[in-house]
Amino acid sequence: MSYKLTDEQLMIQAMVREFSRKVVAPEAAERDQNKEFPAQILKKMGELGFMGMMIPAEYGGEGADTISYVLALSEIAYSCASTAVVMSVHNSIVCESIYHFGTEDQKQRYLKPLAAGKFIGAFALTEPHAGSNPVAQTTTAVRDGDSYVISGVKRFISTGKNAGLVIVTAKTDEALRHKGISAFIIPRKTPGMIVGRTEDKMGLRASDTTDLIFEDCRVPAENLLGQEGDGFKIVMKGLDSGRIGIAAQSIGVAQAALDAAVKYAKERDQFGQKICKFQGLRWIIADMATEIEAARQLMLSAASMKDRGEKYTAQASMAKLFASEMVNRVTAKALQMHGGYGFIKDYPVERFFRDARVFTIYEGTSEIQRIVISDHVLKDKRLS
Repeated sequence: MSYKLTDEQLMIQAMVREFSRKVVAPEAAERDQNKEFPAQILKKMGELGFMGMMIPAEYGGEGADTISYVLALSEIAYSCASTAVVMSVHNSIVCESIYHFGTEDQKQRYLKPLAAGKFIGAFALTEPHAGSNPVAQTTTAVRDGDSYVISGVKRFISTGKNAGLVIVTAKTDEALRHKGISAFIIPRKTPGMIVGRTEDKMGLRASDTTDLIFEDCRVPAENLLGQEGDGFKIVMKGLDSGRIGIAAQSIGVAQAALDAAVKYAKERDQFGQKICKFQGLRWIIADMATEIEAARQLMLSAASMKDRGEKYTAQASMAKLFASEMVNRVTAKALQMHGGYGFIKDYPVERFFRDARVFTIYEGTSEIQRIVISDHVLKDKRLS
């Protein structure tokens, strides 16, 4: 089905689009080159309500629906994928996790300033040897009186260096496997939480990705998110929402790549005519546009299911899988259409190509998405 956007959704999209083009885009290439975190832009985004979009107004958010959020996220990704990934993790995983599982005190102390963009949130799940398997993590949280003592190493943490707060998963009971994982809210500068090396990445270079090292990091018991053993549930719920966010980022970058390719094809002369006149390139453009639209419909379908309160795990994985694979195909074609110019940093398609590569990897690889999707298909009671 095709989605008819409401006047409010169209207004949000238009507002974010204008902000993205005027404020986010101009220095995106420079930030990528210098690995400069977009702190000032994120501050402005907080003031405009972009950093707590799906959080109710009582907790400092905008109370927008998921469709409005993914439209906004796509517009930010169009101009700067690095800024979009910070916005995505902050909104989809950090804010929503505290909103759904936090106590009233945690919402007042942490969610309100997060939703207002006073500081940025990070989510620490991945570990050096655990990858996409949360049960294989080795970080532990041991109860000691009114505190938990957390020890372990987290890897590839988006915004790890610049976050004002981190949600961290750790094992509170090894014997219970996934039911023995808990989650904790840990503010920045908590003693024992150390920011490790910052990764030198292929893409998303203006978004920092770091190790977080926990050396007997003492956290008050009141900072436990949900109950002991809720960590796996919190992770899975957060990733469902986050995966729609990855689809939105993918669509934003892919649309930027297509627009750049079309602009170049209309301007570039070859063999006595504009290259947009060649049928071969026109068919490539048609395929790119069709794939982007298909990804957009999958994203909107998952987002609308979330807004209706339906189970949307499989649809989120489908949207993430298709959109993340799509953006890699589209950016590669856009780069190819630029010829040799696509390979140099003077043209933005080179950055789009690099930024797109990680979308099939983080928040669950394409292979993990296929496991999630096939599990749902094979459990479909209509087929038994």
